[in-house]
Amino acid sequence: MSDPEILASQQNDASFEDVWEELNWRGLVHVSTDQAALKELLAGEPITYYCGFDPTAPSLHLGNLVQILTLRRLQLAGHKPLGLVGGSTGLIGDPRPTAERTLNTKETVAEWVGYLRGQVSRFLSGEGDNAVRMVNNLDWTSGLSAIDFLRDIGKHYRVGTMLKKDAVASRLNSDVGISYTEFSYQILQGFDYLELFRQYDCRLQTGGSDQWGNLTSGTDLIHRVEGEHVHAIGTPLITNSDGTKFGKSEGNAIWLDAAMCSPYRFYQFWLNTDDADVISRLKVFTFLSRARIEELEELVEREPFRREAQRVLAHEVTTLVHGPDATAAVLAASQALFGQGDLSVLDPDTLESALRELPNTTTSPNASIAQLLADTGLVASQSEGRRAIAQGGVSLDNVRVDDETATLEGRVPPGGMAVLRRGKKTLAGVFVE
Repeated sequence: MSDPEILASQQNDASFEDVWEELNWRGLVHVSTDQAALKELLAGEPITYYCGFDPTAPSLHLGNLVQILTLRRLQLAGHKPLGLVGGSTGLIGDPRPTAERTLNTKETVAEWVGYLRGQVSRFLSGEGDNAVRMVNNLDWTSGLSAIDFLRDIGKHYRVGTMLKKDAVASRLNSDVGISYTEFSYQILQGFDYLELFRQYDCRLQTGGSDQWGNLTSGTDLIHRVEGEHVHAIGTPLITNSDGTKFGKSEGNAIWLDAAMCSPYRFYQFWLNTDDADVISRLKVFTFLSRARIEELEELVEREPFRREAQRVLAHEVTTLVHGPDATAAVLAASQALFGQGDLSVLDPDTLESALRELPNTTTSPNASIAQLLADTGLVASQSEGRRAIAQGGVSLDNVRVDDETATLEGRVPPGGMAVLRRGKKTLAGVFVE
């Protein structure tokens, strides 16, 4: 299925008669400007709206996906999206709660702008009266002098108000403090909204609720300069049921780029969703109808052991981000790893990704299988590995190993990768040099 076909299928899977109600039912409105006015605005004639993405990495991650899919839901309701990739704000970065960002070179940021533009535009339709338009804030800041910026924009900001913004306040109260560069970020984001209002009559900005200070920087600036009331929606930060930040694992984001997070790992991430989180994930990250999600919710309550909701979630989001072919390859790899398919016909890249997610080792072509069992942690020692082989509980690429002294010689396919198994479900990867 091509990207346009995926986009078309989303229209069939969701009802958007009242997009404001839809956003609220899916839990996507944590904070906003006047709700009654927003509801009326979104129910009327199509408006232009935007969300910004800073190129502080070569890929977007799952936190950004919340915003992209929110843009898509509004587009499906007939509204007109602007996807902003911050060629100028990406040179600075918004303040983090703990420390200053490392500034990347202009060349690096420009390269990442291209990557992110491609990622954002994949999820939004480029056809019709409300086709997505991609914009770059470097276009209206690169020619602006510091004096003009301070005179025309900076004069509308009050330092006392800026100091109260959550991100700024947390940094001021920390040992690291905050630089004037990052302190000024909220002015730049406010300026973005003003320019988009002037150029495109943009009336709504969306973003994470942790960006609320930056979002209202723009609404306040437009009111002061143009005398107009515009709007902002802050989506909730997605956290797991235990309170940990969603999409992070020991500091590693779940990236949307397949080169940075393989489709296999991506699929497994969703498949491992806790029962307490899976329904909210289905609401936020899929375009399944309310009736289908409520059906899955009943299954979670009645038959949680089936993990049907998790399988649907993993399939839907992996297909959305990586496409149906990648999802099919992941499913084939999962089945083959557990003896329900032919390992020899798997796509090599998918197989390697799957094996890298398992305990694994890199070894020589004539290594002892008993030793490999120990090297991968499937057993505690080589002698225990020999006993496991003697008991008939060891296989290599789904072929049982009978000889306690067996080596890899003649057993590994040309690709140099193999699946080592102890028992039915304990697996490891073997990579032959």
